Amino acid sequence: MSALNTRVSLLALACAFSSYSVMAEDSSLTNPNISAVLDGYYQTGDRPLAEREEGFGLGETELALSANIDDNFYGKITTVIESADGETELNLEEAFIQTLALPSGLSARAGRFLSDIGYLNNQHKHTDSFTERPAAYRAFLGNHYYDDGIRLSYVAPTDLYWTMGVEAFSGDSLRAADEHGDRDFDDVGVFTALTKIGGDIGVESSWQLGLSYLRNENGLAYAEEHEDEDEEAEDEHSHSASYTGENTYIADFVYKWAPNGNYKYQNLTLSGEYFRVTDIFGEEPGHSDDGMDDHEIGDDDYHEGWYLSSVYQFSPRWSAGVRYGEVDAHEIHEDHLDPQKLKETEVSLAWHSSHFTAVRFQFTHQEGTNFDGVEDDNVFTLQYVMTLGAHGAHQF
Repeated sequence: MSALNTRVSLLALACAFSSYSVMAEDSSLTNPNISAVLDGYYQTGDRPLAEREEGFGLGETELALSANIDDNFYGKITTVIESADGETELNLEEAFIQTLALPSGLSARAGRFLSDIGYLNNQHKHTDSFTERPAAYRAFLGNHYYDDGIRLSYVAPTDLYWTMGVEAFSGDSLRAADEHGDRDFDDVGVFTALTKIGGDIGVESSWQLGLSYLRNENGLAYAEEHEDEDEEAEDEHSHSASYTGENTYIADFVYKWAPNGNYKYQNLTLSGEYFRVTDIFGEEPGHSDDGMDDHEIGDDDYHEGWYLSSVYQFSPRWSAGVRYGEVDAHEIHEDHLDPQKLKETEVSLAWHSSHFTAVRFQFTHQEGTNFDGVEDDNVFTLQYVMTLGAHGAHQF
C-alpha cells in the first residue's frame, strides 16, 4: 500500500507542475502503459548456451510500465522474472529515460536499456519467431545485451531512413573470465557505434541494412585463465556472454514483404546477421610466455557466428519459420587453441489466436564439435507467449 501511495503522490506532484494542454495532448501522462508477457514451455532436451531446460518451465515473465513523463521525456521500466535450476530470479532489464524534444533529429537515452547493435538485440525476446535467440547471440551477447549506460542517436533528414548512434555501457555482463578475482576492470567497459539504413520497394516491400561495432575494454581473456572460463561462467549472471573479445563487428539485414503493404493477413520476413569477435586472448600482465605460440594464437584469435532466418505468416492465425545458424569459437588448451563449432537448424510453426498470443511448436536439430560436450541431437519445444495490457509497438 505504501508503494502505491508513493506512486499516486508522485503522479499528483507531476500533474501539479504540468500544463493542462500538455496532458491533453498525451494521455500517457496520466495513464501509463502497463503490460505483462507470460512465457511457458515444455522441451524434450537441453540446448547449449540456452536458457530453457529440459521438461516443463517458464521463460521470461515480463512486467513493463512506460509513459511520457512530460513533453520532453519518456520513461520505461521492464522487469523480467526467470526460473532456472529450480530457482526464480528477478532482473531489471530496462529502466531508462529518453528525450523527446531534442532538435535536428537527435535523441538521448540514459539508464538501463537494450543496446541498439545488430538487428534482434533491441527487440524483446517475446517478439521472436523462435523459442531461443540464434546461437551467435547466446554465445557473444548472453542472449541479448542490456546494460547501464547512455546513448546518443541521430536520424538524418534523407529520403531513405538513415540513423546513427553511439553508446557507452558499464559492460559487466561482457567481461572476460577472472579466475583469481583480482583483475582491474574498467568501470565503463563497452563502447558501441552503429548505423542503419533502410527504405521501401514499392508499397509491398521494405528493407534495412545495419553495421555495428562494439569495443569491449574488458573482453580480453588471459591465456592462464581461459581453461577455467566455463566454470567461472556458471557463477555469473545468466545473461553473461560465454565468449568475449575486445572487438565485435556485426552486419545485419532484414527484408519484409506483404501484399499491398497489409501485414495483418500475410507477410514474409527474411533476416540474417554475421558476428566476428576479434582479439580474444592475451598474455596476463606481469606473466611470462609459458610456451604459447604467439603466431598460432594470432592466426585463430577470433570467434564468429551467423544465422539466416525466414518467417512466413500465411494466414492471420498461422505462421511458419525456418532458421539456420552456426558458431565457430576457439578455446585455449595448453599450448594451442581448440576450435569449437555449433550448428543449429530450426523449424517452427505458430498459431496466433490474436495479435497478443502465440502457441509455437519448434523442432531443433543441433550438431556440436568440441562444443561443451554437445552431441548431435533433436529437440522439440512447445511454447506459449501471451501479452496482457497495453504494449508499445515493436521495432522494424
